[in-house]
Amino acid sequence: EKLLYGPRKLMLCGFPAVGQAKFDTVLGMVGISDVPKIWVTAEQAQHTLADILALPDGSGAAVSSTLPRAVIVSGLTEAQLISLMTACKKSGMQPALWAVLTPVSETWTVGQLLAELARERDAMQKRPQKSA
Repeated sequence: EKLLYGPRKLMLCGFPAVGQAKFDTVLGMVGISDVPKIWVTAEQAQHTLADILALPDGSGAAVSSTLPRAVIVSGLTEAQLISLMTACKKSGMQPALWAVLTPVSETWTVGQLLAELARERDAMQKRPQKSA
């Protein structure tokens, strides 16, 4: 079980207040409902990921976020990440950008990371699909 970089925490962007409880349900289905969560608000877009990670569990809860939908993972195991991604897809949750914290990305602002993730997603969608 390889442990991903950083403290055990999720940074969640772009979730409306009403969608936060549904995400909590998905975490319970995966068996990681105890993972601390930060609900990142649009006002925090210029904060670094390290600064966001320093916030207490539950910060931003019940506040709707207008940021792009993203799940930024820190300190989980690879298996937990894969289970979470699978459960989110099966739940019908709005598609999200996904990122794993790295020593480099923790120095980036939330806005920088979200912009880079959007560029990567757009580049992947423009690639020609290989036929099976």
